[in-house]
Amino acid sequence: MTLTPEQKQAVSGWVAAGDNLSTVQKKLLEQFKVSMTYMDVRFLVDDLGLELKNAAPKADASDLSKGAPPIPARAPADAGDEPAQPGDDLAEPADDFPAPAGSLTLEVDRIVRPGAVVSGTVTFSDGVSGKWALDQAGRLMLETPQKGYQPSPADVQAFQRELQAQLQRQGY
Repeated sequence: MTLTPEQKQAVSGWVAAGDNLSTVQKKLLEQFKVSMTYMDVRFLVDDLGLELKNAAPKADASDLSKGAPPIPARAPADAGDEPAQPGDDLAEPADDFPAPAGSLTLEVDRIVRPGAVVSGTVTFSDGVSGKWALDQAGRLMLETPQKGYQPSPADVQAFQRELQAQLQRQGY
């Protein structure tokens, strides 16, 4: 669907005022009787070269090394093959290092939770366990006993990789 220059200017003004995609979508329908999907509004904003104020920073997909956390230097050979522990004398705090491989466990439920396409449980590297579910719209839900719990960025990446691998194995 093509918008008139006046409609495009209105969209630019809304985005500049801080409106999110959902709000722009509603205003297009209410003010101009233009029905667009959320994705179409996203493409429109991109086509107009607009930046959403509350949008997450975009990762540069052309250089994958920019988003990767630094890999800690390995201890000298005489220190053995054991990985450094949080209490070891290191120059940086242990929280800055990515979670060790295999420290996150993810399971897919055999019986899916109501309202979900797929669901399961996860235990993060810090020992916090929770239930996760993916609904028909592709939204991910995570419930943990700790109110406001946020897994570390390394755990989020490990969770995404493991979830994708598990779902592919099961034919999703």
